[in-house]
Amino acid sequence: MNGADVLVLYYSRHGSVKQLAAYVARGVEAGGLNARIRTVPPVSTVTEATADPIPQQGDPYACLQDLSDCSGLALGSPTRFGNMAAPLKYFLDGTSPQWLSGELANKPAAVFTSSTSIHGGQESTLLSMMLPLLHHGMLLVGIPYTEPSLMTTKGGGTPYGASHVAGVENTLPVSEDEKKLCMVLGKRLAQVARKLS
Repeated sequence: MNGADVLVLYYSRHGSVKQLAAYVARGVEAGGLNARIRTVPPVSTVTEATADPIPQQGDPYACLQDLSDCSGLALGSPTRFGNMAAPLKYFLDGTSPQWLSGELANKPAAVFTSSTSIHGGQESTLLSMMLPLLHHGMLLVGIPYTEPSLMTTKGGGTPYGASHVAGVENTLPVSEDEKKLCMVLGKRLAQVARKLS
C-alpha cells in the first residue's frame, strides 16, 4: 500500500455529490484511514479556456499523484444520461501512466452518484464509473444487503454504490438512509484497504 489515505475523488455541479463525498470520507475515517477529498475542474466547451490550477473555493483539484499515493479510491459523479459526468471522465482518460505502470492494480475502489430522479440512471452511472477502474485492475467494493438501510431507503442507495436523489431543482436534502449508506461504503472501503495492506 503506497499511502494510508483513501482518495475521495468527485465532480459536483450543484453540490449534491460534494455532500456525498463528505459522508463517504466520514465513513473512511471511521474505518481507520485518512480521507483525502479532491475534485476535478469542469470541462470547457471552448477548447482555449482553462481553469485556474487552484480552485477559488472548495476542495483542491486532484492530480495523478493523488491516485498513485492512495491506498483506495472512492469515485463520485452526478448522473449524465446514465453515465458519469464529462469532467470526471476527462480526468480518468488522462490516467494512462497509472494504467501502464499498474499503480492502481489491486487497490480497492468504490463509486457513488446523485441524480435528479429516482429513475435518473443511478445504477448505470455507477456501473459506467466501474469500467475504467476494472481496466486499472482495481478491486470493486459495494454495499452488501447485510446493511439494513439498503432495504429501507426511499431515495438513493444501491448494492453497486451509494447514491442520492436530489430532485428536479437539486434541493432535496441527503436523507438519513443515504448518509448512512455513504458512510457504510466509505468504512467498508477503508477496511478492505487496511486488510489488503
